[in-house]
Amino acid sequence: MKAVLMEEFGAAEVMKLGEIDTPSPKTNEVLIKVVATSINRPDLVQREGKYPPPPGDSEVLGLEVAGTIAAVGGEVSGWKVGDRVMALVGGGGYAEYAVAYANHLMPIPESMSFEEAACVNESYITAFLNVFMIGDLQDGQTAILHGGGGGVNTAAIQLAKALTPNAKLIVTAHPNKIERVKKLGADLVIDFTTTPDFTDIVKDFTSKKGVDVILDHVGAKYLKPNMASLGYTGKLVIIGIISGIKAELNLALMMVKRQQIIGSVLRSRPVVEKGEIIAEFTNRALPKFADRSIVPIIEKVFPLDQVVAAHQMMEADQHFGKIVLKIADA
Repeated sequence: MKAVLMEEFGAAEVMKLGEIDTPSPKTNEVLIKVVATSINRPDLVQREGKYPPPPGDSEVLGLEVAGTIAAVGGEVSGWKVGDRVMALVGGGGYAEYAVAYANHLMPIPESMSFEEAACVNESYITAFLNVFMIGDLQDGQTAILHGGGGGVNTAAIQLAKALTPNAKLIVTAHPNKIERVKKLGADLVIDFTTTPDFTDIVKDFTSKKGVDVILDHVGAKYLKPNMASLGYTGKLVIIGIISGIKAELNLALMMVKRQQIIGSVLRSRPVVEKGEIIAEFTNRALPKFADRSIVPIIEKVFPLDQVVAAHQMMEADQHFGKIVLKIADA
């Protein structure tokens, strides 16, 4: 099969289109004929040699796929060859075929295209896990969602508007993306290039109460303003550390306000645990995709042989929402 291969780690140009053996599904897996996949920030980090796949998963890049089932393992039930599915995978998405655990599959609603379905599993499940299952955002509460315009951020805004329509959303964004973030449903958008410390703005917006949930991928640089912006019993969920891993924390204030700091990643979780997360997402969120309450935002669809350009677009932060790779025709 065709797949995106790398002989070394490095810049986007290390990726080349080549051929490798088609994988075979284990007894609890299915083989998917991939129609589309998407680019995610962890793909870039893995390409640079800093984010290896979990043991046993494919070395090929790609964390989510959409396509049709081509073969079914002997212990799999409830799925059959030809089913339209989208799946979370530990690796292997940038290829014509990929294997996925049967409990990591979701059916693609008839109303969704393969390109749209290719956007769901990594970004939307990450947002759902951390904002709702861990952060426990409730209707009427207030959240800060950092990284306005990125795949996880846009997913979090859309999910919040669909699942907690009365929640207030504060989003930090680059000035080039502020207007699109507002149109997506953010109640307050802060330009992070001019306001690295957003504490006072958040206090004014919340009448000094602070926010209930913060979804952060920035890390060290934002720890102080995040904690200052967090209200009593608030939760800071950290899913990235692009600004560094070390920062000073006022433990006394954290104790008095009974705040929580929670670190979270999706990829390295056990197979069973990821299956439970996907099942919860299927029950609570997938119906919103089926009725088009949520429509994945796609910046651009690239053919597989333009994967280098797709990575470069993400690196240049020129996208809003998701960047998709088209592998084959449906």
